[in-house]
Amino acid sequence: MPRPSEGVWPGLATPPHVPARARIAESLFRRAVKELPVRVVFPGGERLGVGDDDSPVMRIVRPAAFFNRLGAGSKIGFGESYMAGDWTSTDLADLLTPFAARLSTLIPPTLQRIGRRFAEARQPSEESNTVDGSRENIHRHYDLSNELFTTFLDETMSYSSAWFAPGSDDLPDAQRRKIDGVLDMANVRSGQHVLEIGTGWGGLAIRAAQRGARVTTLTISAEQAKLAQERIAAAGVADQVQVLLRDYREAQGSYDAVVSVEMIEAVGMEYWPTFFAALDRLLKPGGSVGLQAITMPHDRMLAARSDYSWIHKYVFPGGLIPSVEAIEDNVAEHTGLRIAERRSLGPDYARTLAHWRETFMARWADVAGLGFDDTFRRMWEFYLAYSEAGFRVGYLDVFQFSLQPRPAHYSR
Repeated sequence: MPRPSEGVWPGLATPPHVPARARIAESLFRRAVKELPVRVVFPGGERLGVGDDDSPVMRIVRPAAFFNRLGAGSKIGFGESYMAGDWTSTDLADLLTPFAARLSTLIPPTLQRIGRRFAEARQPSEESNTVDGSRENIHRHYDLSNELFTTFLDETMSYSSAWFAPGSDDLPDAQRRKIDGVLDMANVRSGQHVLEIGTGWGGLAIRAAQRGARVTTLTISAEQAKLAQERIAAAGVADQVQVLLRDYREAQGSYDAVVSVEMIEAVGMEYWPTFFAALDRLLKPGGSVGLQAITMPHDRMLAARSDYSWIHKYVFPGGLIPSVEAIEDNVAEHTGLRIAERRSLGPDYARTLAHWRETFMARWADVAGLGFDDTFRRMWEFYLAYSEAGFRVGYLDVFQFSLQPRPAHYSR
């Protein structure tokens, strides 16, 4: 396996040298995988796990580098070691699924406390979701390249969970069904003025305009704004849709409906009250909000709020996935709204991510032609497979919520 380029991936090409921590990491890893339905194979032929011939295989290519990376920072080192080629798998999502299913109990509490003594990674101060910090965080992911996202997303350019119709595996149709589901949650109708927080590449704004609404949509990604405007014009609704490079905290006006799809995950826990208060402030009396949000169990969210993980470092800096309880609390405490309806799409997100991963890998030559290297390929594959595994086992979920005015004497 070729190692990452030091010039492109500084600090990744050469694994850290932390022998004492590496020994602890190896002990924890061996204990963790001993009862998993996988096959972990070492260069000398040693095998761990209770998997059979049909179980996914994790092949350790460079054991010393692998355990040193785990020892230096387990939450980051596991993904980095895949990026660096220290281990491989023939089907990454299948391998990561049993790990995800046992994520909270994989390592006994006593050993977790020992491991935390060595967890030194903390969120860099510049990744805090201030107005300026949010722009930089979004830039690092969504401004990678519009062409990159075009290679693996479907024709709707939707970068969020689809909602598959029974018996169908058609991704574009499922994405359109998801968009209509969110718009229905917000009761979007002809003649309304709709605010969208988080433009993406314009798919929802186009659909709302096709319903006869006027749309103001906000994004802080310059690359997304550019392509969204092109797509909106091509759809023939440019006279109904205004794309603004603006943070939700800077939004002004009053709207019949507000919609936001999988944007809250980038807000940051300390700004959730501000986000929900903004929804309330921008909504006309009697209006509705359609919100789509990835969620995790509340206890895991509380544990994750102080973590700095591989996902933060390489994919979504500054993010935190909320729990349903956190959303309920923020709606109750910072708005005059209530959650009137909710719909879970968790299994649909696992299917959506499988589509993206398969397409990304199948079209890798096109991605490489844009200038991305093999380390980026392994990074993106790990991100998509890691996320898919989380939704497969229910460690992650995704909901569509309808937020509506709270009636008098309402009690949650």
